[in-house]
Amino acid sequence: MFSIELINKLKQINTPFYYYDTALLHKTLMSVLEAANQYNYLIHYAIKANANEKLLRIISHYGFGADCVSGHEIKRALKCGFKKTQIVFAGVGKTDDEINYALSQDIFCINCESLQEIEIINKLALKIGKKQRIALRINPDIEAKTHVNISTGTKSAKFGLSSNELEFIISNKDSFSNLLIEGIHFHIGSQITDLNVFAHLCVKVNSVNKRLLESGFKIGHVNFGGGLGINYDDPENQIPDFKKYFAIFNKNFVHTINQSFHFEPGRSITGQCGILLSKVLYVKSNEKIKTIILDAGLTELLRPALYEANHKIMNLSSKGIETLYDVAGPICETTDYFGRSLKLPETKRGDLIAIFSAGAYGEVMASRYNLRSFAKKYYSSKLLDESNKLNIV
Repeated sequence: MFSIELINKLKQINTPFYYYDTALLHKTLMSVLEAANQYNYLIHYAIKANANEKLLRIISHYGFGADCVSGHEIKRALKCGFKKTQIVFAGVGKTDDEINYALSQDIFCINCESLQEIEIINKLALKIGKKQRIALRINPDIEAKTHVNISTGTKSAKFGLSSNELEFIISNKDSFSNLLIEGIHFHIGSQITDLNVFAHLCVKVNSVNKRLLESGFKIGHVNFGGGLGINYDDPENQIPDFKKYFAIFNKNFVHTINQSFHFEPGRSITGQCGILLSKVLYVKSNEKIKTIILDAGLTELLRPALYEANHKIMNLSSKGIETLYDVAGPICETTDYFGRSLKLPETKRGDLIAIFSAGAYGEVMASRYNLRSFAKKYYSSKLLDESNKLNIV
């Protein structure tokens, strides 16, 4: 992946920075598109995974829709070329201003997560004389077999409507005069690698879909959410198996005529195309282990501190004998580590370190904690544009 020429180019740049392999992003998008088109599935890219404008413009060019969880994400999606008729608006805590903005933009659908939210959207739509299409986000009470902090489909989670709330909506469907309840939505978690979880989800979706159709609802679309994971241990295995992923839904969901089927991938699209580059500030030694202190920290990649996540780390400058190191950032927090007891070649001050799989929940979760500057972004598989100059924004 890293030629000597490329490494030499990278060494010239002030660190830390994000490096995006846009050629890989194109390949991934083509893979998603080909797999989804086999079943006429519709894709809404989950902007929360990475809201980088250059990447969003590439993604929208493929005709994908957008999955947004804030009013500003809707604005960013529209700015970057996503069609308003392909935008869905989710989120457990939408403000009145955000709802009014979504209503004004005539987006495809608002995914609703509580009875009170449904009532508020109905009132706000009534004020402007509009009938708004919504989908009911149902909590299916399914364990996603992922990290507890990114599991969203169990009863204890704050997300989605319970079965009792669904029955209340069925019994009072005529109360929401300014809403068109035309969809159902599910999202059970993130970084799911056990694909059998999605087969179990389909069983619950089949039950909910049947219940609503039999109750007289015209459910025109079913949104299965996202959650497909990526391989953090082997990032060179770069593109997830989208064919296998979509085949599970085709096999297990009971198809109904006149319904469209929607998905919201995020991490699986951008995760592997982003790498965080950092340089070694210091190498500390104590009685037990050596610790590498990088100039990148949790302000550039929060996942290890927040989720105890592991990212592959490579020293691009050294071919020395492997030694055990802890790899830490410069932030004044004990949790500011990227990895512990990692085998890396002998490392010294100034070495260039690559932290892989940073294209999802890296840049988008960055902060200026400790009043640090935001890292810059560089693009293209060769880090060069057509004029042979570094490509930076």
